[in-house]
Amino acid sequence: MEETYDVVIVGAGISGAIVAQQAAEAGLSVLMLEAGTDLARTFAGYQEQLQTFYGATFKTPEAPYEFNPNAPEPDIPGLPTKGAEYFVERGIPFGSTYARAAGGTTLHWLGTCLRMLPEDFDTKSRFGRGLDWPLSYDDLAPDYERAELEIGVSADVADQEHLGVRFRPGYEFPMERIPPSYLDDWLGKALNETPIELGGETLKLQVRSTPVGRNSTPRGSYQPVGAVDHGEGFAPPSAGQALARNLGERCQGNSACVPICPVQAKYNALKTLTKAVERGGVTVVSQAVASRVLASGRKVTGIEYLAYDSPDSPEHETRVARGRTYVLACHAVENAKLMLMSGLQTKNGLLGAYLQDHPVLLRWGLAPEQVGAYRGPLSTSGIEDLRGGSFRSQFAPFRIELGNDGWLWPTGAPDADVAEAVAAGQFGSALRDKLGDELGRQLRMGFLIEQPPDAENRLQVSKQPDGIGLPRPALTYDLDAYVLDGMTEATRVAEQIFARAGIDDRTDPKKGLGFKQEWGGKTFVWAGAGHYAGTHCMGATAEDSVVDENQRAWEQDNLFLPGPGCMPSMGTANPTLTVAALAFRTARNLIAEPERA
Repeated sequence: MEETYDVVIVGAGISGAIVAQQAAEAGLSVLMLEAGTDLARTFAGYQEQLQTFYGATFKTPEAPYEFNPNAPEPDIPGLPTKGAEYFVERGIPFGSTYARAAGGTTLHWLGTCLRMLPEDFDTKSRFGRGLDWPLSYDDLAPDYERAELEIGVSADVADQEHLGVRFRPGYEFPMERIPPSYLDDWLGKALNETPIELGGETLKLQVRSTPVGRNSTPRGSYQPVGAVDHGEGFAPPSAGQALARNLGERCQGNSACVPICPVQAKYNALKTLTKAVERGGVTVVSQAVASRVLASGRKVTGIEYLAYDSPDSPEHETRVARGRTYVLACHAVENAKLMLMSGLQTKNGLLGAYLQDHPVLLRWGLAPEQVGAYRGPLSTSGIEDLRGGSFRSQFAPFRIELGNDGWLWPTGAPDADVAEAVAAGQFGSALRDKLGDELGRQLRMGFLIEQPPDAENRLQVSKQPDGIGLPRPALTYDLDAYVLDGMTEATRVAEQIFARAGIDDRTDPKKGLGFKQEWGGKTFVWAGAGHYAGTHCMGATAEDSVVDENQRAWEQDNLFLPGPGCMPSMGTANPTLTVAALAFRTARNLIAEPERA
């Protein structure tokens, strides 16, 4: 491309969209390169993805999105989804997914928007575990507010003030909290104020509404962004959102947050990106796979990319995008892979290191009465009181996600229940009575365990090519004793919760669809949360990190690497809100100082 832009961004997910929006508002010209397609930018394309989802046998996070061999992505291991073999793995399976398409992984996220705890930012100093951030909670608090406004978070401050999480006086979220489900209220009556002992410390349980990027009732003058409906090249059609005018407003409880909201009431990054394009100054090129970062000394000079016409063919042209400042915002895995493919390994060898997820311990049981399973959003509340405390020096903390989706995640219910009952000889009225009684009593809990950074868990570049001829990512991954001891404690807590609420514990590793892990004489059933972190972590010095506190690369003066890869740790919070807050910080620094002096 002959034109030189002020900013070239690789990746059109939430980080790239926020940086593009902020740069455009500052009067900078922006070019965005997206490896995948941009089908969801139009209302008709979004509807096409919905139909694909409806017809899919396995409702995995990638079910609505046609496999693209030119921009492949991982899917849930063990299910016959084409492309699930994208990772070349050593150790245990990583078990988490992400999306390579315009909109990024916000196309199929649940929408959870928790802030990290203040103590999550200095776990090394406090507990002797993990790494300290070069930022504090208070440093990031103003950007948390910006991220909550951009996403349109639905929450009440009173629910979120716990374990040191604090808000400035008078602060309110853009929208009121999503109403708790019947299950949430039922569990709250049984569990609230229940004392739990962890590592010699006594904590009390409280069922709390979860902050989410799903539209509810707006506060004040806030107006939620509706459904996306943009034309060719993201140019807005003259009628605006005419086709989708009545959609994209309130959450309707369709129970499909993962992987796709039928009415676009859930935030996705295309809502930010289309606002940026409408403002002017932003050009989006999709089906453009970045293949190399061109650099001379300490300066990036261009992004080489492979432009393909169709996902059905690997044929492509090699082109180069030129800019003054460059931003790699294509996810923790793809950012590190692109840097490594370009020969830009850091002197300290930390590029690709500290790969993390939230291993999710799955527990399920049968409530003594109907609790409204399979209704409403997949999760509306959680138990957050075990996310922090002095016990973190001994074993990993965890948050508890309360599922309204019955046993769908751990066992494949309700389909699996029907198949099991029929195989046992039940049919007709007896089958209907059994399902009518049990399905509505199903309860699932997911214990999201903190995983500290470990340099042995890392991403490298394999010698095996993907569909367009680029190397597939090679992952080395394992769970250490700190995490597994956390799973042991979470199991003990789950047993106490079930006993307190009168829930019949039906957790059975033989029926669980997740991974199986033996530890301390127990068999855990767990799954990946889709919460990537690490691979190009931030730090206070070039000796112990890849990027600084503004996500600028230490070894390239005009290169930024935002996204979850820059996070030294996650604590127990789902990372997207923090990723968005960090993107605002990156954008502000990029605008003020495009190139390090």
